[in-house]
Parts: sequence; C-alpha cells; structure tokens
Amino acid sequence: MKQSLQLKLGQQLTMTPQLQQAIRLLQLSTLDLQQEIQEALDSNPMLEMEENLDNEQSDKSSEVNDTSESAEQRETANATTETLNSNSADGSDGEPQPDSEWSEAIPQDLPVDTSWDDVYESSGPALPASNYEGDDSDFESRRGTTESLYDHLMWQLNLTPMSERDELIAMAIIDAVEPSGLLSISIEEIYEGLISNLEELELDEVQAVKRRLQQFDPSGVCSENLMDCLLVQLAQYDKQTPFLEAAKLIVQQHLPLLGSRDYRQLMRKTRLKEAELAQAVALIKTLNPHPGDIIDTRETEYVVPDVFVEKREGRWTVELNPDIAPRLRINSGYASLVKRADSSSDNTFLKNNLQEARWFLKSLQSRNETLLKVATCIVEKQRGFLDYGAEAMKPLVLHDIAELVEMHESTISRVTTQKYMHTPQGIFELKYFFSSHVSTDSGGECSSTAIRAIIKKLIAAENPKKPLSDSKITQMLADQGIQVARRTIAKYRESLNIPPSNERKSLV
Repeated sequence: MKQSLQLKLGQQLTMTPQLQQAIRLLQLSTLDLQQEIQEALDSNPMLEMEENLDNEQSDKSSEVNDTSESAEQRETANATTETLNSNSADGSDGEPQPDSEWSEAIPQDLPVDTSWDDVYESSGPALPASNYEGDDSDFESRRGTTESLYDHLMWQLNLTPMSERDELIAMAIIDAVEPSGLLSISIEEIYEGLISNLEELELDEVQAVKRRLQQFDPSGVCSENLMDCLLVQLAQYDKQTPFLEAAKLIVQQHLPLLGSRDYRQLMRKTRLKEAELAQAVALIKTLNPHPGDIIDTRETEYVVPDVFVEKREGRWTVELNPDIAPRLRINSGYASLVKRADSSSDNTFLKNNLQEARWFLKSLQSRNETLLKVATCIVEKQRGFLDYGAEAMKPLVLHDIAELVEMHESTISRVTTQKYMHTPQGIFELKYFFSSHVSTDSGGECSSTAIRAIIKKLIAAENPKKPLSDSKITQMLADQGIQVARRTIAKYRESLNIPPSNERKSLV
C-alpha cells in the first residue's frame, strides 16, 4: 500500500480559556464561589477588595493628620488622588490605561487554537488561604467537631467503673452497635466470639454487661430489637406514670398490632377502652425507636440565598445578594508597574496577572448578569406562587426560560443548580420552580408542584380515624378537574414523606 499525504478541511468547536472560566464560575455554588474568589485574591496580586482599599486609605489619612506632614507631601498625595479619580472616571475601575506599545502585547481574546500556557506563563503556586481570625462568621464550621455514636459510648465507658473482663465484653458489644443504636448481631453471637478470648465466660455475664450499657445515653442503646429498646426506655419512667403498665403490655405482647395500627384488635386483647388505649399509645409515641439518631454526626449546612425577591409598591423586585461575593477591583499600584516594551520575567509576570484579573472580573460580571436575568424571568413566570403559595405554581421547564433569555438549556441548568432564592414564601433552590404539568378538564395545565401542595393540604385536613386513601385523593382531584392516576398520587405522596393511609390511622 502506497503512502500518501491528504489535506482535509473540517470545523471543530473549541472553547476559549475565557469561556471555560466563565462556565466554571457560572455553575459554582455560593460557598464554592467565595472559595474561588479567595484563591484568586491569594494568587493574583492584581486583584484586591474595594472595602480593604477604603480602609487603607482611611488609615493613611489618619496617619497624615497625626504626623502633620508638610504641605508639599499633601500636594503630592492630592495629585495622586486626582490621578486615580480621573482613571476611574475613564471607566478603568481605578486602573491606569496602558500605553499602546505594551497593550498590543496583551490580546483581549486568545485564539481558539491555542492554550493558556502557550501565551502566558504560570503565575506561580497559589498562596495558602488567609488565617485571619477577626471574623467569626464561620466559627462553628472551623471549631465545631462531630462525634459518632461509637465515640459517645466509649467516652461513657471510660467513665464507668468496670473490671477489665467486663470492659472487654462492653467493647465487643459497642463494636456491634449500628448507627441507629441497636445491635447488628445477637448477644449469643457476641458471646460465641468472646469465648476464645475469655476463659469460663458465661452468657449471663454478657447479658449483664449489655443491660448496663443500655442505661448509657441515649437510653435504649445496645438493645437487640425494638421491643427491648422500648422496654428499657419505659423502665426509666416513674412507676406512678399513668397507663405505664398498659404501655408495657402493648410493647411486650402486641407490638405487631400496634405497628399495623389495628386498634380494634388491640382493644379486644388488652381489654382497654378507646380512651385508655389512646393514652397508652401516646406514651409509647414519646419513646425513640432509634436512639442512635440523637447523636447526629452530620455537619451543619448553611444555605445562603443568591437572590432576594420582595414586593415593593405592588411590584416584585429581584436583587442579587451583595454579601455572597466581595467587590473586587484591579490594584492600580501594581498595574502601574507594568512597563512597556519590557520582556523581563518580572514584567511578564505582571502582564499575565493583569490579564487574568481582567478576565476573572469579566467572568464574575457575566455570572451575576446571567443569574439576575434568569431569576427575573422565573419571578415573572411564578408570580402566582409568590402571591398565593405552592398551590398556585405554574408548569415551567428549562426550555421556557432558555427562550426568554436567549440562552441554551444547559446554561440555564447550570445557573439554577445550587443557587437559592429568598422569597416571602421561604428560601428555595431555583430548580424548585421548574416542574412538569398535568392536563386539566378545562384544557389548562396544572403543575406537579401544585398537585403535591394540594395533596399535602388534603391529608392535613383528613379525619385521623379515617385517613384518605390514594384512590380517594385521586377522585377528589378529579372533582377539581385535575386528572391524575392513582400511582402518580402514590409517587407524589412518597416524595412528601407521607405514609400510606393504613399507617396514618390514629385513635385521636
């Protein structure tokens, strides 16, 4: 086969580094954006926060008054201030306008067939994050510690006087405790695992240590099953507690009937009247079937709204949260050090950081404009929700907003992910306002979010003794002109963490 050279023409879409940076900033959450800005401030000397600059200028002015500098120094300072003000008036944000010779060396946009490193040198490794302790707004996340259930039980074990033999048994039992607080294996299995290590060990010894551990906080921990856990908690009540014996009887002998809410059989077998049974069941409901859940090992997550929506003079207004990101500007002092026609390493470093700072500021501005534009369109579409609540939510998909703002659906998806809106109805993720629709008898459409709100309202107003079934809810929605299948009602109900009708039945 003969070798030959062929020339082919083709088109390929390549994103510029500026576009890649803008897309990356667009999909960042508020907390991630703050971290990204802090990293940019630490690594790029051309960037600075405006508030810090104002503080420095006020400190300098106070020092000038204290030292009573000469008139010549004051004139020089005034001249410098006028120069900075004139540069700001020219639209350069306090940055001196570069001369034509070296401004041509810094292109405004990179060619699509080049990479970042082909034109600009690396700005060096990022500096470590600031350890400034003046602001304690993040006090809990920096100083807070999370403790697991195992650590909590071992801490109590170390404070409890025990023999070395009993302590080994207790450690084996604690190792078998699940996050819920119950044992993952039976006491017999724990006993069999300890026989080889402890001589003349008897099952009663392991049982005795288990009963001692069950008195640890939280009460009922280290129990083998639900009945054992509830009985331990009931034993801590005062003996004079009303209906305590009835509650113990139900837990010991009729717990499956209580789980299925078969109150008729419970009253027949326990020989309790309806009012007495209701009191006993109410006492059982005060117990915790999963005592380990009290020890919450999850870290606290804070939601910072990106957009504020409020009604002013009868009109809904949308504003960006000014506290989610600091106001940045280009440091005029460092920018003035850039020399024209100088190819030294120091000057190249300054040029690279100056252009990166410009692109970073432009990407931040683009992110804010896009977020505000999308949020405004969502508010225009969902005025009914803002006025009347979730039942007035209208069907909305990404394509609808994409057409209004003239952007691609993928861009709208990035904007609405992990971005939150503060409204009079509460704080919601922007994704919350998008939902599918269901057709109505009148030819209109009803949002799935509105249907969920209606289901929640119907169940909240139901008779506890005769809760509404999914079929009944389907019929009630059909009477309102909303045609929804029963399995769809079940799916919506499960998404709201509402149990089925047989588990919602109550005596009260």
